[in-house]
Amino acid sequence: MSLALLSVFVPTFFFVSITPGMCMTLAMTLGITLGVRRTLWMMWGEMLGVALVAFLAVMGVATLMLAYPGFFQVFKWIGGAYLGYVGIQMWRSKGRMAIPESAGVRQTVSAAQLFSQGFVTAVANPKGWAFHAALLPPFILASQPLAPQLVVLLSIIVLLELLCMLIYASGGKAMRVFLQQTHNVRLMNRIAGSLMVGVGIWLAFF
Repeated sequence: MSLALLSVFVPTFFFVSITPGMCMTLAMTLGITLGVRRTLWMMWGEMLGVALVAFLAVMGVATLMLAYPGFFQVFKWIGGAYLGYVGIQMWRSKGRMAIPESAGVRQTVSAAQLFSQGFVTAVANPKGWAFHAALLPPFILASQPLAPQLVVLLSIIVLLELLCMLIYASGGKAMRVFLQQTHNVRLMNRIAGSLMVGVGIWLAFF
């Protein structure tokens, strides 16, 4: 894969990962209540779930694209419109991706429970399916073998997910103080929502 392609792919998916959502909110909450070390168990499960979702989403979309080449552009428009809708919902502090005003989690959980919680959260997260199905195909080159590209791209996605979850978990205590005020929650949702709309515009028209 070319460095030019990766130079766009890495920041795009870093932004996708760092954007507040179900998994990052979970990482932040567990970082507050359990600490970063125990939160790692949830992260392993979440990364496995993300890799599975990305693989299944890409394979389904890739198969459809091969059968109907014109579908690709339509798919980009639909994906861009969806991301714009999500961004507007976040700006209004609504929807599943918006940061909740409060969150709680039991501290008496086992490693297996944390692992399964991370895996289920990733697989059941509509954000994951939508983003990977919408954003991954444009980075896959039809002229190159699919398998090596998927290995590289999925490895990068998983590493970016881990990095972002570590950031959220490590900054959990500071974020807790910041997010105790409702207007701060609303401000962060609006910033993230505006950026999300920008990604939607880029996906649909570029």
